[in-house]
Amino acid sequence: MPFATFKVPAGSLSAEDKEKIVTRTTDLYAEIYGDRARATTLVLIEEVPDGGWGIGGDVLTLARIQQMLQE
Repeated sequence: MPFATFKVPAGSLSAEDKEKIVTRTTDLYAEIYGDRARATTLVLIEEVPDGGWGIGGDVLTLARIQQMLQE
């Protein structure tokens, strides 16, 4: 059973965005493993609370991520 996990900042994705992730990930696995994999592909989107993760020793917040994307 193909399995994909996405960890995203809480509140950063709309319901439509989540649907796109699930649909496109499932399509990708079906492309790789064949259409038989479609029915058993599991996609998990985990929303991480603001400030609940970091990179390079720095705690990340949604505001900091948005700031980084604008730089």
